[in-house]
Amino acid sequence: MKKVLKIVAIVVFIALVVGVIGYFGKKNSQDNQVYEITQPFMGNLEVKAVATGEVKPVETIEIKPNISGVIKSINVSEGQYVEKGQLIAEIKVVPNVASLNQAAQNIRSAEIQVNLQQKDYNRANTLYKQGVIPKSDYDNALAMYQSAQQTLRAAQTDYKVAQTGVAPGLEAYATTRITATTSGVVLDIPVEVGNMVQEINNFSTGTTIATMADITKMIFQGKVDESEVGKLKEGMKINVSIGAIPNKTFTAILDFISPQGVANNGVVQFDIKAPIQLDSQNFIRAGYSANAEVITSGVQNVLLVKSAHIRYDENQKPYVDVLKSGSGQDAVYEKKYLTLGITDGVNVEVKKGITKDDKIKIWNTDLEKPNGPGPH
Repeated sequence: MKKVLKIVAIVVFIALVVGVIGYFGKKNSQDNQVYEITQPFMGNLEVKAVATGEVKPVETIEIKPNISGVIKSINVSEGQYVEKGQLIAEIKVVPNVASLNQAAQNIRSAEIQVNLQQKDYNRANTLYKQGVIPKSDYDNALAMYQSAQQTLRAAQTDYKVAQTGVAPGLEAYATTRITATTSGVVLDIPVEVGNMVQEINNFSTGTTIATMADITKMIFQGKVDESEVGKLKEGMKINVSIGAIPNKTFTAILDFISPQGVANNGVVQFDIKAPIQLDSQNFIRAGYSANAEVITSGVQNVLLVKSAHIRYDENQKPYVDVLKSGSGQDAVYEKKYLTLGITDGVNVEVKKGITKDDKIKIWNTDLEKPNGPGPH
């Protein structure tokens, strides 16, 4: 019996030793976990949608010829401001030998018909005056003679067109002098002296000789993700930052949101446009890259906490651990659920759940410390 009691006592003693070691080991482990605390703060919050794009003229004009030929001279340069009607370039018409030869043959054929019909008319005129033929025969001979004369004039015009590219009397409509159709800055001249150019007509878009624009009227044109486009409305103010002009923000007013998105690398994006309010101190060139920020919502003087300090339970309900009593190793925390408002990704609005005097446990201490884990 004594032996059994002795064994039981030894087992109880060992169990107590293990329990004590486990207890203090766990306690020491818990004591080593000391959290920092922070407090909510009052402030303003703005939620912004960001768009990337470029600065472009409101309207770009392409200068094209209405006559084909070879560029004889270019009278302006890129970046130059020109007035409406100012000479841009001159075109030299290069006759087509086959067309010119055919036109000359048509003239000779028409001249033969004129001579023949003139003789018939003279004969009919004499006989009509003598009363030999009726007036209808005379009228027919006169009509044939006049028709032959018209055919000759048409053949001569065709020859002139084949030779110079311009019909007599229509020089104002088909000219070799290409002039500016509007006042503005020459953005691009894609042709050089000696290049062939094609006229613009119903069958051809024509060759662009110069591209012009009024750069005092510029717009921001960019793209915004589908997650943000629903927050935008026409008439919103946009702050435009241009990479080539640092430390300067331009104001623009959103006036176009594309009704159809375009997929780009798996993300659907929508085009937006906004006229920019320019100033005289900064010269903005067409094609500058730019970013735009649109304030979609905002609140003032509200309770805020850092987004990184908020945790979520298994039901995705947000909460924070608020200090209830003690400090350091003896700190006791209480879980408090929150009602959140808008967020800018860094701070989040707290509508309900805590006050500005509450002290919140910082769970992400290790991530915020530059020198590794543990409080510093």
